[in-house]
Amino acid sequence: MNGIPEALSGKIAVVTGASRGIGKGIALELGAAGATVYVTGRSATPGRLPGTVQETAAAIDAAGGVGVPFVCDHHDDEAVQRLFQQIGDAHQRLDVLVNNVYNSPAAARWLGKPFWEVPPKAWDETFDIGVRSHYVASAFAAPLLIESGGLIVNISSPGAQRYMHNAVYGVAKTALDRLTADMAHNLADTGVTVVSLWPGIVDTELLQMVPADAQGQRLVTLPGEGTYDLAEAESPRFPGRAVVALATDPARRSRTGSAWRVADLADAYGFTDVDGRVPRAD
Repeated sequence: MNGIPEALSGKIAVVTGASRGIGKGIALELGAAGATVYVTGRSATPGRLPGTVQETAAAIDAAGGVGVPFVCDHHDDEAVQRLFQQIGDAHQRLDVLVNNVYNSPAAARWLGKPFWEVPPKAWDETFDIGVRSHYVASAFAAPLLIESGGLIVNISSPGAQRYMHNAVYGVAKTALDRLTADMAHNLADTGVTVVSLWPGIVDTELLQMVPADAQGQRLVTLPGEGTYDLAEAESPRFPGRAVVALATDPARRSRTGSAWRVADLADAYGFTDVDGRVPRAD
């Protein structure tokens, strides 16, 4: 079921943090399935990393959907509220919310550091955008999602279950998965499904900056975790295919409140990455 043209025709989706990376990959897959996709992010002009919300929206159009760029800093609750007011006014419903926004370049500064070397501001950066922003978007989106019996996907990580990167990262991902479970509890009688999604190692624009070595391998070393060959990483569109599979599954309510690895969903739903593999590096 790789690519389901028009399966989401007429559906309305929001992907936060979709200028690049996992968010962009998810937005493109939703668009390829025919959805109208609102994409948020701060990037209105290219910076050190490529990608803007306008470019993602244009790529969604090219993929067969309708892309709507919305420049937004997810620290700004009023801006987030305006997004969902705009969607309510235009469509009176929302079918899919993907909470993906995350400050990966900032988090990269503290990889592999013991907690006493990670400053308090790293906690604030991680929780403000990695947890609080997901709560805020979900709270403003909930009435529209209840109207449609929609889907909330929180982009989380195996770091919720085992040590990854640093203590702050793991605590934030654990909090996010707890948020998923508790939102699902509150929405149990509404028809809305809430899940956490665990991608593996994803070859985003940030990791694409890793150069090849003399043997032509692109290797990345995560302090205290190991060295990974990025040839085995998943593309940003692989988690997007998981979101489309969930959005088109009439039995998805059986998954609500839980966290799911993208590779496990690929096995269950029968999709692959763009190169035909089911990547399992995490």
